[in-house]
Amino acid sequence: MLRETLTEYGYVRGIAAADPRITAFKGIPYAKAPVGELRFRAPFPPDSWEGVRECKDFGPIPMQDVPGGDPNDFYAKEWHVDPDIPMSEDCLYLNVWTPAKRPDEKLPVLVWIFGGGFQCGYSSEMEFDGERMARRGIVVVTLNYRVNIFGLLAHKELSSENPNGPNTNFGLLDQIAALQWVKKNIAAFGGDPDNVTVGGQSAGAGCVLNHIVSPLTDGLFNKAIMQSGGGLRTKAFLPLKNKQEAEQLGEEFFKFAGIKSLAEARAMDAKELFNHYVGFREKHGYVCFQPWIDGYYLTEDPSEAVFHGKHKDIPYMLGQTSGEQFGIPNSLDDFEKFIRMRYPQDAERILQAANADTVEKMQELYRSDAFNIRTLANVLFCKTQLIQKRTSNPTYLYYFAPTTIPGDNAGAFHSSELWFMFETLAKSTRPFNGKHYDLAHVMCNYWTNFVKNGNPNGVKADGSPMVEWRPFTEEEPGMLCLNEDNTRMVPAESDLMRVMYDIYLK
Repeated sequence: MLRETLTEYGYVRGIAAADPRITAFKGIPYAKAPVGELRFRAPFPPDSWEGVRECKDFGPIPMQDVPGGDPNDFYAKEWHVDPDIPMSEDCLYLNVWTPAKRPDEKLPVLVWIFGGGFQCGYSSEMEFDGERMARRGIVVVTLNYRVNIFGLLAHKELSSENPNGPNTNFGLLDQIAALQWVKKNIAAFGGDPDNVTVGGQSAGAGCVLNHIVSPLTDGLFNKAIMQSGGGLRTKAFLPLKNKQEAEQLGEEFFKFAGIKSLAEARAMDAKELFNHYVGFREKHGYVCFQPWIDGYYLTEDPSEAVFHGKHKDIPYMLGQTSGEQFGIPNSLDDFEKFIRMRYPQDAERILQAANADTVEKMQELYRSDAFNIRTLANVLFCKTQLIQKRTSNPTYLYYFAPTTIPGDNAGAFHSSELWFMFETLAKSTRPFNGKHYDLAHVMCNYWTNFVKNGNPNGVKADGSPMVEWRPFTEEEPGMLCLNEDNTRMVPAESDLMRVMYDIYLK
């Protein structure tokens, strides 16, 4: 097995995974620690080292709320379970799982970006273990990046310091630095630098959406996966703030925290700075700092760019879970009030297309059709591919809708598909049964097949074919419904979806 290899910065030594045919390299630095004078700057390459660097432990997680610290946090019981996990501003590390025995094997590569609303998350979350994917013949890379105030501050002093950029979106630039590291170094781990898929979920999918339109990412990947957070968001989600709006928010934060200058902000203790941020977001909203249109990394709203065909012409996989939507109306009257309030000019047209004559039908529409904002965003993305006649590269759409997710009544909640696509159900405390493990086996196959060649289809471990996942086309605007009892292709559009499509893009 390939337990030791040479990167451009020095030798690294990994450890055997639970399956000794897989080697895990944990905590490889891909950039310098963004501390002191390097805080609020684009990442710099790491320093080289002498001897062999032992890569057996994950690097510290980015600065954020303590995982597991809030008993009311749903994800604290799901995977943010360790309040003692090391946390530091020095967090720019990545991890590699490889089945390679030699560096020259040229295996396909998946680079995974975690979610967390740009506020939290880390590459060492237990569901992101890359071993099961690596067993299928790919190299898996997971990475840390700066989040919240550390990764997304914009301020007029930063703009003055570096007027031509980069001067914000540091967490996104971290990801690009990691992708550049992969381009230069993944061959040492048996990976193919010319066959790289970038993928992410939730905010991680939002990052991928940004990357597919950014001029800074050209040549760094040739396939993309967006789960519950990508798609075409024009008018469906709030558009990204521009540079001036972002700078104003940064100035408000400095005033709130009593910070008089950028130099003072860089000198402040990281925990003190983050505590100020916690108070600030209580006033301005949990996701008050997000990616910005900065004129350097992003030159326009990514959804607008996609709609006009300015994104990378590559294969795409995207989708969402059946339980994304919260606050489902309990009565037809409440549903009608919601429609008339949110879409006053188009309410009659929407209500007629919905044709929701029972509470059950209405709630199913609300979960899975055009009122599930992520469903709409993903279908809009697929429709733009057809409008632009990008038929040479397919787009695969999925809908994760298992009948049961055992353990509580949360259903197929936002992020629940991660246990399945990484095939890490055994790490969960949920009492998954054999059917769930079968679904996870098939999903992991689909995902790794897509990473290999841009087509998710193939066979199961016993050689029998999986359900054919056909791309979204004009003739068949469909998606693969992933279900432990009956995975199948289903229509992605309805009369209601077509009405909503017209409304959002008119």
